[in-house]
Formats: sequence, C-alpha cells, structure tokens
Amino acid sequence: MTRTRRTPVTRRPLWRWRRNPLRRHSDVVEAWIVLAVWTVALLGGLLAGGAAGAAVHRNFADRRAAIHPVSARLTENAAAGSPVLTGYDVGKSWVTVRWTDAAGTTRTGLAKALPTARAGSRVQVWVNREERPVGAPPSQAEVMCESLATAALLSPLVAGAVWGGGWVVRRRLMRRRLAEWDAEWRRIGPQWRNFSGGKG
Repeated sequence: MTRTRRTPVTRRPLWRWRRNPLRRHSDVVEAWIVLAVWTVALLGGLLAGGAAGAAVHRNFADRRAAIHPVSARLTENAAAGSPVLTGYDVGKSWVTVRWTDAAGTTRTGLAKALPTARAGSRVQVWVNREERPVGAPPSQAEVMCESLATAALLSPLVAGAVWGGGWVVRRRLMRRRLAEWDAEWRRIGPQWRNFSGGKG
C-alpha cells in the first residue's frame, strides 16, 4: 500500500495586500475592514473602558464633595437602638445623635454605632449640604476597585460589539464575492467546457 504524500500548503500572510491576478476589489475592501475592525476594537475598547472608569471615579468624587463629616454625640445608649439588618454594618445599631452645624444650629438624626456605645459618646457622621445624615463615602481603594471593574467590564463589551459589526460586514462581502464568482463561472464555464471538449 503506497502512502500518498500530502503537498504542504503555503500560507502567504497579507495576501490581500499583495498584487496578484486573483485578487479582487472586494478582497482589498475586506483587508481594510479587517484592519479597521481590529484597530477600532482594540483602541475603542481601551478608550471606552478608560472613559467609563474615569466617569465612575468622577461620580464618586462629586458625591464626596457634596458631603462632609461632623462629630455628633449619642443621645441614648446604642444598645437601645434598632439593629442594622442589612449591608456591611450588620451588628451595629441605629441610634439618635445630635450635632451643631456651621451656623450654630443644633441638629439631630439617626446614625449607626456599635452596640457598646454609650449615651454622650461621640461618633463621626456624614451629612449633606442640607445637614441631613447620609451614608459614608467609599474609600479611595473602593473607588479604585469600582473604576477598574467598570473599565474591565466595558472594554471587552465594546470590542466585542465592534468585532461583531465587522463580522456582519465581512459575511456580506463574502456573499457578494460568491455571487460574483458564480456569475463569472456562468459566463466562462461554457467556454471552458467547449475548450476542453475540443482539445479531447
């Protein structure tokens, strides 16, 4: 049993950019589309991710600028307050606190404190411009993690969307190229068959 030797296939990189009689206009167009898709997918993904991360960081910065901390005094023992049931502060208690704002007005509100805190002890409370208690702002590490996570999530989504659009365009070009080949074969096929029959 003789073993047939397979002819190695020579792959020519960037063949769509080389001059050859088989290259069609659609091949050149497809080459430019591939180059544009990869460029836009990579750069667009990086830019979109960076912009999204910067927007998240800016949003946190704006929120932090709109609030400020005050030193408040507990008006009751924290053990008598309502327990915190959700979030990262589970185990603490809601307790009434009192503080004096910049205008000298006495304010009261609810804040979270450890159950062991006694009436008269001080806690730090974050308030907005209307001197209403709000949640503490995220730390710099939390802001950085959130920004990086947003950028890492959005970058591949944008790159994938661009690549998908390029794939659709390339599919249409392929169908058009096959239609052109079919039309050309219908035109040349009879001549080829006549030529082959005459030669035999």
